[in-house]
Amino acid sequence: MTAPLIEPRTARLQLRQWQPQDREAFAAMTADPEVMRYFPAPLTRAQSDAMADRCEALMAERGWGVWAVERLEDQQFVGIVGLHVPQADLPFSPCVEIMWRLARHAWHQGLATEAAQAALAVGFGPLQLAEIVAFTTTSNLPSQALMQRLGMERDQAGDFEHPALPEGHPLRTHVLYRLPASTFAAS
Repeated sequence: MTAPLIEPRTARLQLRQWQPQDREAFAAMTADPEVMRYFPAPLTRAQSDAMADRCEALMAERGWGVWAVERLEDQQFVGIVGLHVPQADLPFSPCVEIMWRLARHAWHQGLATEAAQAALAVGFGPLQLAEIVAFTTTSNLPSQALMQRLGMERDQAGDFEHPALPEGHPLRTHVLYRLPASTFAAS
Protein backbone atom coordinates (compact mmCIF):
# COMPACT_ATOMS: atom_id res chain seq x y z
CA MET A 1 0.00 0.00 0.00
CA THR A 2 1.37 3.39 -0.88
CA ALA A 3 0.61 6.72 0.71
CA PRO A 4 0.23 10.02 -1.15
CA LEU A 5 3.70 11.41 -1.73
CA ILE A 6 4.69 14.59 0.12
CA GLU A 7 7.39 16.51 -1.77
CA PRO A 8 8.12 19.88 -0.16
CA ARG A 9 9.55 22.76 -2.18
CA THR A 10 11.47 25.77 -0.91
CA ALA A 11 12.71 28.90 -2.64
CA ARG A 12 15.76 27.04 -3.95
CA LEU A 13 15.14 23.34 -3.43
CA GLN A 14 12.84 20.46 -4.28
CA LEU A 15 12.68 17.64 -1.75
CA ARG A 16 11.42 14.70 -3.75
CA GLN A 17 11.21 10.97 -4.26
CA TRP A 18 14.39 9.35 -5.51
CA GLN A 19 14.99 9.01 -9.25
CA PRO A 20 17.36 6.61 -11.05
CA GLN A 21 19.72 9.46 -12.00
CA ASP A 22 20.28 10.27 -8.29
CA ARG A 23 22.15 7.03 -7.66
CA GLU A 24 25.48 8.05 -9.19
CA ALA A 25 25.62 11.42 -7.42
CA PHE A 26 24.52 9.82 -4.14
CA ALA A 27 27.21 7.15 -4.46
CA ALA A 28 29.86 9.80 -5.14
CA MET A 29 28.67 11.78 -2.10
CA THR A 30 28.68 8.78 0.25
CA ALA A 31 32.11 7.70 -1.01
CA ASP A 32 33.61 11.12 -0.21
CA PRO A 33 35.68 10.76 2.99
CA GLU A 34 35.06 14.40 3.94
CA VAL A 35 31.26 14.06 3.61
CA MET A 36 31.43 10.81 5.61
CA ARG A 37 33.84 12.17 8.22
CA TYR A 38 31.36 11.70 11.10
CA PHE A 39 30.21 8.24 9.99
CA PRO A 40 32.08 4.97 10.53
CA ALA A 41 33.26 4.76 6.91
CA PRO A 42 32.47 5.90 3.37
CA LEU A 43 29.99 3.65 1.58
CA THR A 44 30.70 1.33 -1.30
CA ARG A 45 28.52 1.66 -4.38
CA ALA A 46 26.52 -1.40 -3.31
CA GLN A 47 25.97 0.04 0.19
CA SER A 48 24.98 3.40 -1.29
CA ASP A 49 22.50 1.82 -3.68
CA ALA A 50 21.02 -0.28 -0.85
CA MET A 51 20.52 2.84 1.27
CA ALA A 52 18.87 4.66 -1.65
CA ASP A 53 16.62 1.63 -2.23
CA ARG A 54 15.50 1.71 1.44
CA CYS A 55 14.86 5.46 1.33
CA GLU A 56 12.86 5.16 -1.89
CA ALA A 57 10.80 2.20 -0.62
CA LEU A 58 10.00 3.80 2.73
CA MET A 59 8.97 7.02 1.03
CA ALA A 60 6.70 5.13 -1.37
CA GLU A 61 5.14 3.28 1.57
CA ARG A 62 4.65 6.27 3.92
CA GLY A 63 4.54 9.25 1.54
CA TRP A 64 7.44 10.89 3.43
CA GLY A 65 10.95 10.00 4.52
CA VAL A 66 14.47 10.84 3.47
CA TRP A 67 14.07 12.91 0.33
CA ALA A 68 16.52 13.42 -2.48
CA VAL A 69 17.26 17.15 -2.57
CA GLU A 70 17.47 18.86 -5.93
CA ARG A 71 18.52 22.45 -6.54
CA LEU A 72 15.76 24.10 -8.59
CA GLU A 73 17.99 26.35 -10.70
CA ASP A 74 19.85 23.45 -12.36
CA GLN A 75 18.02 20.28 -11.18
CA GLN A 76 21.29 19.07 -9.62
CA PHE A 77 21.19 16.49 -6.83
CA VAL A 78 22.75 18.15 -3.78
CA GLY A 79 22.10 15.56 -1.08
CA ILE A 80 19.49 14.06 1.19
CA VAL A 81 17.34 15.54 3.93
CA GLY A 82 14.38 14.06 5.66
CA LEU A 83 12.52 12.41 8.45
CA HIS A 84 13.41 8.91 9.49
CA VAL A 85 12.26 6.36 12.06
CA PRO A 86 15.52 4.86 13.33
CA GLN A 87 15.65 1.08 13.52
CA ALA A 88 18.45 1.04 16.08
CA ASP A 89 17.60 0.25 19.68
CA LEU A 90 18.16 3.80 20.85
CA PRO A 91 17.47 4.81 24.46
CA PHE A 92 14.89 7.42 23.33
CA SER A 93 13.03 5.24 20.81
CA PRO A 94 10.45 5.23 19.41
CA CYS A 95 11.11 8.53 17.70
CA VAL A 96 11.30 10.35 14.41
CA GLU A 97 14.64 11.95 13.60
CA ILE A 98 15.54 14.64 11.14
CA MET A 99 18.67 13.92 9.16
CA TRP A 100 20.75 15.45 6.39
CA ARG A 101 23.80 14.81 4.28
CA LEU A 102 24.87 17.17 1.52
CA ALA A 103 27.51 16.87 -1.17
CA ARG A 104 30.54 19.02 -0.54
CA HIS A 105 29.72 21.35 -3.47
CA ALA A 106 26.48 22.28 -1.64
CA TRP A 107 28.05 23.19 1.71
CA HIS A 108 28.05 26.71 3.20
CA GLN A 109 25.10 27.98 1.16
CA GLY A 110 22.31 27.54 3.71
CA LEU A 111 20.83 24.64 1.74
CA ALA A 112 20.85 22.17 4.63
CA THR A 113 19.02 24.64 6.86
CA GLU A 114 16.49 25.46 4.14
CA ALA A 115 15.77 21.80 3.38
CA ALA A 116 15.66 20.82 7.06
CA GLN A 117 13.14 23.57 7.80
CA ALA A 118 10.93 22.19 5.02
CA ALA A 119 11.23 18.69 6.48
CA LEU A 120 10.31 19.97 9.95
CA ALA A 121 7.27 21.73 8.47
CA VAL A 122 6.10 18.38 7.08
CA GLY A 123 6.74 16.64 10.39
CA PHE A 124 4.86 19.17 12.48
CA GLY A 125 2.28 20.00 9.79
CA PRO A 126 0.70 17.10 7.89
CA LEU A 127 2.32 14.39 10.05
CA GLN A 128 1.36 16.13 13.32
CA LEU A 129 4.38 14.78 15.21
CA ALA A 130 4.70 15.84 18.84
CA GLU A 131 8.51 15.93 18.67
CA ILE A 132 11.41 15.46 16.27
CA VAL A 133 14.89 14.53 17.42
CA ALA A 134 18.35 14.75 15.92
CA PHE A 135 21.57 13.13 17.04
CA THR A 136 25.18 12.99 16.00
CA THR A 137 28.59 12.16 17.32
CA THR A 138 29.99 14.64 19.84
CA SER A 139 32.69 15.81 17.42
CA ASN A 140 30.22 16.77 14.65
CA LEU A 141 30.01 20.44 15.53
CA PRO A 142 28.68 21.54 12.10
CA SER A 143 25.58 19.34 12.49
CA GLN A 144 25.11 20.46 16.07
CA ALA A 145 25.22 24.09 14.88
CA LEU A 146 22.51 23.29 12.31
CA MET A 147 20.39 21.63 14.99
CA GLN A 148 20.64 24.82 17.03
CA ARG A 149 19.75 27.00 14.01
CA LEU A 150 16.63 24.87 13.62
CA GLY A 151 15.61 25.72 17.18
CA MET A 152 16.48 22.31 18.60
CA GLU A 153 17.81 22.09 22.14
CA ARG A 154 20.37 19.67 23.42
CA ASP A 155 19.09 17.10 25.89
CA GLN A 156 22.24 16.66 27.99
CA ALA A 157 20.64 13.79 29.90
CA GLY A 158 19.88 12.13 26.55
CA ASP A 159 23.49 11.85 25.35
CA PHE A 160 24.18 8.19 24.61
CA GLU A 161 26.53 5.55 23.27
CA HIS A 162 25.32 4.53 19.79
CA PRO A 163 24.56 0.80 19.94
CA ALA A 164 25.56 0.24 16.30
CA LEU A 165 29.17 1.20 17.06
CA PRO A 166 31.53 -0.94 19.16
CA GLU A 167 32.76 0.16 22.57
CA GLY A 168 35.82 2.36 22.24
CA HIS A 169 34.91 3.56 18.72
CA PRO A 170 35.77 7.29 18.44
CA LEU A 171 32.30 8.11 17.03
CA ARG A 172 30.27 6.06 19.54
CA THR A 173 29.35 8.88 21.97
CA HIS A 174 26.42 10.86 20.59
CA VAL A 175 24.55 14.00 21.57
CA LEU A 176 20.77 14.23 21.39
CA TYR A 177 18.76 17.30 20.37
CA ARG A 178 14.98 17.64 20.62
CA LEU A 179 12.40 19.93 19.05
CA PRO A 180 8.83 19.78 20.38
CA ALA A 181 5.99 20.83 18.09
CA SER A 182 5.11 23.69 20.42
CA THR A 183 8.58 25.22 20.05
CA PHE A 184 8.46 24.87 16.26
CA ALA A 185 5.02 26.47 16.11
CA ALA A 186 6.26 29.43 18.17
CA SER A 187 9.16 30.18 15.82
